Amino acid sequence: MQVEGFNHVTVNVSNLANSLNFYTGILGLQLVHRGKTDAYLEWGSAWICLIEKPDYMAIANNVVGVDHIAFSIAEEHFEEAVQGLQTQNVPIIRGPIKRGIGWTVNFLDPDGIQLELHTSNLRERMSVWNTATE
Repeated sequence: MQVEGFNHVTVNVSNLANSLNFYTGILGLQLVHRGKTDAYLEWGSAWICLIEKPDYMAIANNVVGVDHIAFSIAEEHFEEAVQGLQTQNVPIIRGPIKRGIGWTVNFLDPDGIQLELHTSNLRERMSVWNTATE
């Protein structure tokens, strides 16, 4: 597998408005997209996706915090990487699927931490945004 670097992190938050005030107002991240329950913020070549889950704290075994961490991978290496995950019996929990222009696959590490391989960048992801499919 040829992971190229960090891509993005998705964070579950209990109140999107409060979190946006923190991430944009205090940390200075740039708001790229705001939906009903999500927002994409950019810093440098990476991004943060905030997903509002107001009842998340009440759901058993879940807490507000990091949902998953994504790594960039070139599209030409994506299929081979997915096959490698399957060969190694790594639990794949979503995908592979096309999201926006790029491909993504979500899987678990040995401790159950959700990781993602993603082939596009934030601009490409936003270029074909469709809230009906997200």
